[in-house]
Amino acid sequence: MGAAVQLRDVTKEFTDGRRTVRAVDGVTLDIRAGEVFGVIGYSGAGKSTLVRLINALEVPTAGSVVVDGTELAGLPERRLRPVRAGIGFIFQQFNLLSSRTVAGNVAYPLQVARWPKEKREARVAELLEFVGLTDKAQQYPNQLSGGQKQRVGIARALATSPSLLLADESTSALDPETTRDVLDLLRRVNAELGVTIVVITHEMSVVSYLCDRVAVMEGGRVVEHGDVYDLFARPREVVTRRFVGTALHDRPRPDVVERLRDRHAGRIVTVAVTDDEGSPTLLTRLLREHRVDGSIVFGGITEVGARPLGSVTWDLVGERGDVDALLDELRRRTEVVDHGQGRATGATGGAR
Repeated sequence: MGAAVQLRDVTKEFTDGRRTVRAVDGVTLDIRAGEVFGVIGYSGAGKSTLVRLINALEVPTAGSVVVDGTELAGLPERRLRPVRAGIGFIFQQFNLLSSRTVAGNVAYPLQVARWPKEKREARVAELLEFVGLTDKAQQYPNQLSGGQKQRVGIARALATSPSLLLADESTSALDPETTRDVLDLLRRVNAELGVTIVVITHEMSVVSYLCDRVAVMEGGRVVEHGDVYDLFARPREVVTRRFVGTALHDRPRPDVVERLRDRHAGRIVTVAVTDDEGSPTLLTRLLREHRVDGSIVFGGITEVGARPLGSVTWDLVGERGDVDALLDELRRRTEVVDHGQGRATGATGGAR
């Protein structure tokens, strides 16, 4: 499958007369046709500037931006217009026209493109049915919930049948339940319509639920990118580990570790769980083989790309040598964090 977007050593600088800020710094990425690609970063990382380079609202200071085989740099406005027509955009704050009905908002890009009225009305009806808002066609934005407004925004972005859809923080103004509904709709857009989607976000939970691959940005640079599951399971950079931690909540904080050691007498260890290693079933078998008793005292396992991921913290009780041998075998299979011996009385876990 070819690339819908190719970025090659792209840099974007802004100058306010006194200083120059490099918002995007030497970014090279391929976004494949038909995938959902996430770009994640904290505020100021450069991700929103990057998306504006992709839809030609900004011109790169250096480097190459190619969308559907067309190099954007240097194109005159008249040649950029058809390229932009193939790119839909979903906004964080919806950006609906308050004076227009729901149907009128969806129809607006078709009017700009000078579609005939009959064809325009048929397309609007088709899109409102797709996003589940047929009964809201004649209502105005101020009569809608936040989730409904974003559904209108998605319908409007799809009006001209774009091959590429850009979603810039499109769920950050929504509550968790509504966010899931909107993400499910974007999944349908990708799966049923074959639209390539680029998701700009600061929420790793959005990436884990929706995206196939992801790039992590910091200080204008892409510091890490790849398959979402691999990046979650084996994050290399500090910023990536911070994002993964916000999505998984599976590892005890230092203060929680101390409380666990106060409550339990065994060896307190955290074992990473992936789709092939570290599962509770595997550990249960190893506990029997090494004559160690174990109980789960903390943890969480979620799904990323329909594959299990997380960690489980155990209280291990047994002869010291047996516990050490068990941990040695586990470390050959998966990541293990040894928090040390528990302090509770009444058991000798791992200390005999």
